[in-house]
Amino acid sequence: MESKFTGGLLGWIGINILSALLTILTIGIGGPAATCMKERWIASHTYIDGEQLVFDGTGTQLWGKVIVWIFLIIITLGFFLFWLPLKSRAWIASHTHILGR
Repeated sequence: MESKFTGGLLGWIGINILSALLTILTIGIGGPAATCMKERWIASHTYIDGEQLVFDGTGTQLWGKVIVWIFLIIITLGFFLFWLPLKSRAWIASHTHILGR
């Protein structure tokens, strides 16, 4: 059983520049779409036991979560910020699958 990542440096730089531009040019509104674009690139270059991963999340789906998370940050006076990275990673994991399954 072998797991590997096949992404290259130029691709990594390119996807990061593209996602940063999308976020900056849309004043943050494109941030969720940029996150999904990066996760899609990462998954497409990741193989676990010889099977390729795929990320099927969309920026629109993530925006729904972001709105809820902002609300939770406000009503908890910022305490939800401690859970935000975990919730974000859990959402990404829930949209990452083995291709064809």
